[in-house]
Amino acid sequence: MTSHTILGNKVRIYRRANSSLWQCSTYLEGREWRVSSKTDSLSQAKEFAEDWYFELRGKSRAGQLVKDRTFADAAKQFTLEYVALTNGERNPRYVKDHEARLTNHLLPYFGNTALKAITAGMVQEFRVARLRPNPETGKVPTRSTLHHETVTLRQVMKTALRHGWLSHLPDFSAPYRASSKVSHRGWFSPEEYKRLYTYTRERAKSAKGLNWQYPAEQLHDYILFMANTGLRPDEANRLEYRDVTIVEEEDGDERILLIEVRGKRGVGYCKSTPGAVFPFERLVARNKPNPTDLIFPHDHKRQFNRALADCDLKLDREGNRRSAYSLRHTYICLRLLEGADIYQIAKNCRTSVEMIEKHYAVHLKNTLDAKAINVRKPKPASRAATELVDN
Repeated sequence: MTSHTILGNKVRIYRRANSSLWQCSTYLEGREWRVSSKTDSLSQAKEFAEDWYFELRGKSRAGQLVKDRTFADAAKQFTLEYVALTNGERNPRYVKDHEARLTNHLLPYFGNTALKAITAGMVQEFRVARLRPNPETGKVPTRSTLHHETVTLRQVMKTALRHGWLSHLPDFSAPYRASSKVSHRGWFSPEEYKRLYTYTRERAKSAKGLNWQYPAEQLHDYILFMANTGLRPDEANRLEYRDVTIVEEEDGDERILLIEVRGKRGVGYCKSTPGAVFPFERLVARNKPNPTDLIFPHDHKRQFNRALADCDLKLDREGNRRSAYSLRHTYICLRLLEGADIYQIAKNCRTSVEMIEKHYAVHLKNTLDAKAINVRKPKPASRAATELVDN
């Protein structure tokens, strides 16, 4: 950081390492005041700093120097409001994630900064600072992590705007960013899905009488249950036996599961495919549960990753890592391949048609209508007659 002082060390002019603009700071009435000169010229920054300092002194003598609200004040207000107003509507973990981002990254950087001093340039400086490798691990945050931190930052600034502590919001968009590639979510094709559940079924059979028989059987039923319901992993982890009912389809030919789902979107309903019934019945027979017991009380992450590695299915052809979430993506893709209505799939999976069209339907060949694509205009009668004569 480069810095200079003027007016007998009463005003400091400095420039951060990743910025070309000069900043000004001074100490008045028991607190530090800072502002951006919005120029990269040192001489102009000094002139700006002198005018700014004498204006502050004039306001101080007139009793008009009001302490600006800081980012820390807005963050405290945001936390109070968000926890109270979203009680029961948001997953508690989602609320905790906001608090963690504030504590770990946003408050250390913006905490004592006046809200009016937080500009689009300062937001960009924060992104650059976050993208420096961690001195201990050498890791940098992913694009998704930075996006979530920007969302939290925007929510705090919106809180300040609602309370009149801020006149307008800065630009939070990331500059220099090209249009992002729309990539499909990692899923299992019908052949890959069959390879996976065949492996876990045979592994469960070979574990008969061994101490790992129970977890092997649970994993196999977990995979079948998830791929035939389209539940999110966090929704499945909160699912209790009383939330699931075996019912007959409207035509009465097959049985399905009617599931009361509690997830990030609140409470919703899901109707499974018939393939989820037998795994659920096996879970009931094996665990002999009470109505309030969790269907999947244990985490299957390590077992599932081992099964993926043994089947050479950990990565898809695009290099995307597969996880338990891929079973939900598999459910959606298989339903689309079978010609199910996209609106009904969206309702059953508690998501939007836009999300399905963007991340799923875009790469499935069965969603393209060849007849509609290869339609041709009818030939004029005179031309058709000519062609017949020529032939």
